[in-house]
Amino acid sequence: MSPAAHRLIEEALALPEDARTELLEALIESLDGPAAAPDEVEAAWADEIAERLRAVEAGSVKPIPWEEARKAIFGSRDDDASRR
Repeated sequence: MSPAAHRLIEEALALPEDARTELLEALIESLDGPAAAPDEVEAAWADEIAERLRAVEAGSVKPIPWEEARKAIFGSRDDDASRR
């Protein structure tokens, strides 16, 4: 890391918490790129759902029962609380 970057970090750490939070949010936003519009997100999910449904209907994907999926996901951490 460059000396300038170290200096920047030291200065950022000296800021009050709310200013550090704002700085962090701005830095993260700069890495994420522009946010998609809600209708674009909804359209992307609709496309994904349609593609998954086509895969199931074509037989290239075989769904499994939720009980089996839950055990595969949670393993031994699964307990009665997850069923509520």
